[in-house]
Amino acid sequence: MRNRILAVLSLSIPLFISHCKEDDPIIVEPEPEVVAVYDDTPYNFEYGSFVEPDFCDNPLTEQGVALGRLLFYENLLSKDNSIACASCHVQANGFSDTNTLSFGVDGSLGRRQAMSIFNLAWHDNEFFWDGRAHLLRDQALMPIQDALEMKETLDGVISKLEISGIYPNQFIRAFGDDTITAERISLALEQFMKSIVSNQSNYDKSLAGSYTLTASEERGKTLFFSEYNPAFPDISGADCAHCHGGSNFDNKLYFNNGLDKESDQTDLGREAVTNDPKDRAKFKVPSLRNVALTPPYMHDGRFSTLLEVVNHYDHGIQKSPTLNGALDYSTQTGLMLSEQDKQDLIAFLNTLTDPNLATDARYSKP
Repeated sequence: MRNRILAVLSLSIPLFISHCKEDDPIIVEPEPEVVAVYDDTPYNFEYGSFVEPDFCDNPLTEQGVALGRLLFYENLLSKDNSIACASCHVQANGFSDTNTLSFGVDGSLGRRQAMSIFNLAWHDNEFFWDGRAHLLRDQALMPIQDALEMKETLDGVISKLEISGIYPNQFIRAFGDDTITAERISLALEQFMKSIVSNQSNYDKSLAGSYTLTASEERGKTLFFSEYNPAFPDISGADCAHCHGGSNFDNKLYFNNGLDKESDQTDLGREAVTNDPKDRAKFKVPSLRNVALTPPYMHDGRFSTLLEVVNHYDHGIQKSPTLNGALDYSTQTGLMLSEQDKQDLIAFLNTLTDPNLATDARYSKP
């Protein structure tokens, strides 16, 4: 589907049904209107390399997205009514948390750094750092019940929403009646989160011809997409695209990126989900879009700056049995990056920031 504006597209028009009197029509509300989830005019995802997302079992509707937005910012989802999804996924920070670990109810700390929320409509490899949630609707309910996060029960949330002043009517609009269930909560949250799209960075504008990368940004781009080549240091790159490629700058895989040697791997990562030792210390490869907005970095938030991240890949990778092969290969010399290389690489990473994401009223607190 091309040239679709991120707007509401009407699927139907009001129907007029005659009442007892032919001259006294009753206006029946139209069916919910479907929301397009991205705008590829004038910017796009590398001219269509993103596949069309599938919303067949939970189409994004105007009313469903609106309800999900309310719930995303709703403190009633937590046990003591003190935090919401948005408490740990802050719009100004690319819907992430600048704390190393997020604070839950009673000041408890989460186990991992909060992941960013945008372009989730194109994620098809599970959710969370370890991929323990198959669908986004599954992920949406887990923090509510987590003892380190919201510490609430689904029945508790439902009871609070049922007696609230606004939610019964919102569920009528989104689902046709005022029945509030955990499934409907999850579907509404999924709709809102999938409506959050980031595709208007300077990098996107450069693809569309409306922005020219600076010399430093262009050189950083070359380093980013060029492969590591120890035999020819002068043309060797940072090989970032090996893990962070494609339109969303990820690869839909789980990697051990060499943060710790085997004896220091206290977080099993993907292995805790699959029970496969080959997945030990592997974590979901996150998108690098808006990476400048989303410090700290890595699943445990150990790096505070992009320079620390670049230095890790340049000369800090720790060997272990499940280390990604390409990263293992680069340890023979390190990436051989000069200080200017690092500055240029970071300059390019900054072009992936979409300023609209941080301020777009469609995603803000209602």
